[in-house]
Amino acid sequence: MDAEKVEVVVAHSQRATLRVGDVFLKVDGDPSHAEREARAMELAPVPTPAVLWREPPVLALAAVPGTALGVLGEPSPASSEAWAAAGAAVRALHDAPVPPWPGRSVDDVAAELDRECAWLLAHDVVPAEVVRKNRAVAEAALRPWAPVFVHGDLQLTHVFVDGDEVTGIIDWSEAAPGDAMFDLAILTLGHEERLDDVLAGYGPGADRAVIRAWWSLRSLTASRWLIEHGFDPDAPGAELDVLRARMRES
Repeated sequence: MDAEKVEVVVAHSQRATLRVGDVFLKVDGDPSHAEREARAMELAPVPTPAVLWREPPVLALAAVPGTALGVLGEPSPASSEAWAAAGAAVRALHDAPVPPWPGRSVDDVAAELDRECAWLLAHDVVPAEVVRKNRAVAEAALRPWAPVFVHGDLQLTHVFVDGDEVTGIIDWSEAAPGDAMFDLAILTLGHEERLDDVLAGYGPGADRAVIRAWWSLRSLTASRWLIEHGFDPDAPGAELDVLRARMRES
């Protein structure tokens, strides 16, 4: 029998994910991350990867069927109905009981925003006016929210579909109580034209202004981490593109 190839899916100083055939091996220096991810998948009322085994620092997960909704910088091949199904899955998650561990507070988010904006300005990552405009837009996200069960990193590459059905949602290491609008914003980051489809499936209660604010806030606060861990926030459709898009709005 031919040996399975080992594919490095993602790797940085905090964790690495390897694929061997239909098995994903997540290696994390902090064993609490794997424990929380496994628990979150157990609690989530949506399709998730099966946990095959856990031996710290490794969490072994089965591949989910289907294909991702899309990738940043390219038009999504998924149908409007598939995006609506993703919205419905997010609603089911948000309606579930919150997980029994703490999430971030508004004060935590505000402090991070101040810190990361200062870093972007000090390192001249984007023009100062881009930071200032997006900082003003982001303010709308800094309000009290009723915590719900959020995925916490609901990128479109983490949602898998087969036709118009959601077949799996992966990468639950950031799951926690949090702001529902954050998940909706991350799902549509870089694919803002799909927001109507997502909200058609999600149903009532979404606040477009807050989702728009989270697009800016996420992009401002994630850029330094991406740069320092070898990723490119200036890739098409990525965080710096999102920040510049706000400059084209009135």
